[in-house]
Amino acid sequence: MSKQPFYAEGLRFSCVRCSACCRYESGYVFLSEKDLDLLAAVQHIGKAELIKTYCRWVAFGGGVEYLSLKEKTGYDCIFWQEGCTVYDGRPLQCRNFPFWDSIMVSAEAWNMAKSGCPGMGKGALHTMAQIEARLEERLAEPVLTRSGKTEV
Repeated sequence: MSKQPFYAEGLRFSCVRCSACCRYESGYVFLSEKDLDLLAAVQHIGKAELIKTYCRWVAFGGGVEYLSLKEKTGYDCIFWQEGCTVYDGRPLQCRNFPFWDSIMVSAEAWNMAKSGCPGMGKGALHTMAQIEARLEERLAEPVLTRSGKTEV
């Protein structure tokens, strides 16, 4: 018999739009092709212009770079200004917070993330099936990568 994940009974989370996950700390918001389409539509610009203006390529070794949103000085998301300016078209990574692989790996990881997010542990109950569907979305919408480049 396989062990159930720590979230087998579900977890509570409701975004309170505090912006704690969007500001103050350096990080990456990795983008898929669908994310680019949504952001370009919300910004009313083409994807090439969106990438040039709002994105950066991040190298992680092995000659592969990942497309991520830029950050402002102070580590705020490029789209944060007294709140998310692209909320209706925000990337999958933002929509699925806190149901990320890195957080759902263990109760300890959940509790660590929960200490910085007032919406975690409160609000709507998300079932195991709903959480796992969120986790599977990333597999269905892979992050955009490129190889052979060195610019960031």
